[in-house]
Amino acid sequence: MSSNKYGYVADTGPEQSFGNNTGVFDPADINNLIADNKWTNYNVEFAITYIVVAGAGGGVLGNGGGGGAGGYRTNFGSDASGAASSTESALNIETNTNYTITIGAGGSHGSKGSDSVFASVTSNGGGSYTPGGSHSSTNGSGAGGNGQTVPSAGGAGTSGQGTSGGNGHGSNGGGGGGGGSAAAGTNFHGTSNNSGGTGGQGTGSNITGSQVFYAGGGGGGGRESDSTNGSGGGGSRGGGSGGAGSNLGTAGAGSVNSGSGGGGGGGKSGVGNGTGGAGGSGIVRIRHATADATITVGAGLTSSSATSGDDTIITLTAGTGTVSFA
Repeated sequence: MSSNKYGYVADTGPEQSFGNNTGVFDPADINNLIADNKWTNYNVEFAITYIVVAGAGGGVLGNGGGGGAGGYRTNFGSDASGAASSTESALNIETNTNYTITIGAGGSHGSKGSDSVFASVTSNGGGSYTPGGSHSSTNGSGAGGNGQTVPSAGGAGTSGQGTSGGNGHGSNGGGGGGGGSAAAGTNFHGTSNNSGGTGGQGTGSNITGSQVFYAGGGGGGGRESDSTNGSGGGGSRGGGSGGAGSNLGTAGAGSVNSGSGGGGGGGKSGVGNGTGGAGGSGIVRIRHATADATITVGAGLTSSSATSGDDTIITLTAGTGTVSFA
């Protein structure tokens, strides 16, 4: 029978106890193993906070609706999550474990945004639609309705992530504003019903130490008809403004890494349609106590880090890959 520093390996041996077989580990044995890099699967669980913002939908051409904001989720402090819901539950993760992160791209005009992911948290891409067709499904926030054809009703958002888009006129009028993470887009309006609705409000986060707003809706496009020019609706919190009708206005794009919707393009009777703006890309931010762990960011992700007091804040702005902590 033989023995080693940590106990016996044999078919017979002394009674299992701290005194005669240190294979029954006491704290000193564990510390020795860790120091010698011989303690495997030594995972530590710690708390982490996050915001996960998806890519936003693109605005639609020709007095179309504004793009819906990307889904917005957070568990930081007392900050509201999407659709003015309560902050999400605590998230505990482990060291020596890979966690997937994906930053959702914004949709081009008339296209839905892409989902953003951190570990078990997924935020849905913002909504859009094809004129004469139907709204995209499973949207963070819904797109505004169409000003000159179906779908004239605003699209729906996902509970806990975003809101619905405003209504468009549906026949030679203004488009609806895209839904924002905090408030719904507004309906078409104006004396001749040809002005675009305003994009819904975005949500403020304090995860970086100062308040930053994300996931506002894009403004609806205006329509010029009977010599009356409809104005484009304003975008909210980084959302693109809708195009005016008179010059077939090309709408504004949602801001990069804001998850904010693109504006709807302007339109003019008998002339043509302006182009909708692209949706803004998403973003993931995670924050943890600096003493708890050090992050390793895998290939394929674009990131930066900063500190705030005793915490580290990691910002991820593009790509897909994994992160781990040690």
